[in-house]
Formats: sequence, structure tokens, C-alpha cells
Amino acid sequence: MMARRIPSILPDLSFEEALEVTKIHSIAGTLPKEMPIINLRPYRAPHHTVSASSLVGGGRIPKPGEISLAHNGVLFLDELPEFNKSTLEVLRGPLEDRIITVSRVNASLTYPCNFMFVASMNPCPCGFYGSKEKECTCSSQSISKYMGKISGPLLDRIDIQIEVTPVKYQKLNSNSNTETSKQIRQRVNLARKIQINRYKENKIYSNSELTPKLIEKYCMLDENCKNILQNAFDKLGLSARAHARILKVARTIADLEQKEQIEQNHILEAIQYRSLDRKFWKN
Repeated sequence: MMARRIPSILPDLSFEEALEVTKIHSIAGTLPKEMPIINLRPYRAPHHTVSASSLVGGGRIPKPGEISLAHNGVLFLDELPEFNKSTLEVLRGPLEDRIITVSRVNASLTYPCNFMFVASMNPCPCGFYGSKEKECTCSSQSISKYMGKISGPLLDRIDIQIEVTPVKYQKLNSNSNTETSKQIRQRVNLARKIQINRYKENKIYSNSELTPKLIEKYCMLDENCKNILQNAFDKLGLSARAHARILKVARTIADLEQKEQIEQNHILEAIQYRSLDRKFWKN
């Protein structure tokens, strides 16, 4: 339910982005006849039986796969460990490069695939590992096998990792006012405008596109923030990729708060979003 609503809070599609999405869906033959141009961010949620070629693209004349059909939108994989492990591993390159090249005898074609990757999973086959409400019935071997379907390198490419506890009935039945998607999107659009202005000379438009060199320039930290990040890096055994992604997330949190510099609370929040690899994938 949460994943389906992510497009409703993402920044509005620019005209250039809309053209890219429309071209891809036109090539794939999925462009609705009543919609000459797609002006909403795509949302793709393939079933866990999807093949690697359907995910990244293929066919005698290579057509766009799910990752390209999700370009400038969201790709959601529900119950991630149920997917074939080899199928999941093909995501590693596209998540880094934002393009996918599909080679066949007749042709070799490159498609864009700059998508937001969203995934969900249970903590174990029965779904109650770590729960305070119900006892888990899985053996340690079955939990390890279940978690083992998600490789460390793939998990390392996921910027934000959140453990969600079951929602209480009182929360579901609450009449308290909550922030609407429209209100959230306004804040997100404002943060996107800040990023577009900041990176206009670098020919990128978001923090997610920052290269290592640009991270050094735009994600500068004071001594206190540097010490916090160094302690986290040493104690948690973070990778170089995780280090860069924490800085990007912290930069985004600062932008959402309209702060020019990354502050201590931004770094601390970004570090907290790297919890699952420490809890469930400890070596």
C-alpha cells in the first residue's frame, strides 16, 4: 500500500522526463491509445515469477523490460526473497549505471532505467522473526536460507532500509490529522527545485546523481559530522558505497528542511536508515 502511493509524493514529471517515459512505452507497445503522452510517473510491480529477460529487457528484437518501463518512476518488488536470486542480481548494474544494454544476434540496444527501486519482505518465511506479538516458528537454517537470497551487494545499493512493525488497531482507527500526499509533494517539489538550481552547471538534477567528485563538493561536513560518520563507518563496518549513499541521503534530508549545509541531525538520521544490513545480514 505504501509503495503504490510513492508516485503521489514524487516530484512532478518535467516535460523532458515525460517525453522519455512516453518513448519507452511506445517502443514497448504499452502506450495507452487515449494517452498520447504519459504525464504521470510510472509504477511497475512485476510478479516474483518474472524472468531476468522480462525484468531487464529482451526478445529477438530487444524490447524494454520492467526496469526501463519504470524509468523516471517506481519499480516495486514485493516479497523480495521470493524472486529468483539470479534475477535479482541483474539489477545491480542498472541501479548503478541507470542504463541497460540488451544484446541479441539481431541488435544491441541501450535503454534508460533511472528508477526508484522499492522492495518489501518479511523477516523470515513465517513472518514473525523478531516480533513481540507472536513467536517465530522458523529454524535458524530456514531464516538464513531465506535471507541469503538477498545478496550483500544488492542490499548495499538500497539507500534507505526501514523495519516496519505491525500497525496497532488503535492507530488504524485513529481520527488524528495526517499530512496528505499533496502536502508532502509540495515539500518534495521545493527540494527538487533547490537541487536543480544547485546542479544546473553539472547537468544533473538530483542528489541521487552525484558522482564521488560532486559529493566532495556539495556534501561538505563540519568536524562534528565527520566524527559521527567516521564512528558509524568503523563500528558498523559500512562499505564505501554505503558511505556515499549516506551522504546523499543526508543532503536530501537537509534539502527537505531547506538547510544549506548538512547538519548533525541530518547525518544521524541518514545513518539510521542503514539498519537492516546490520540486523539481518550480519557476518
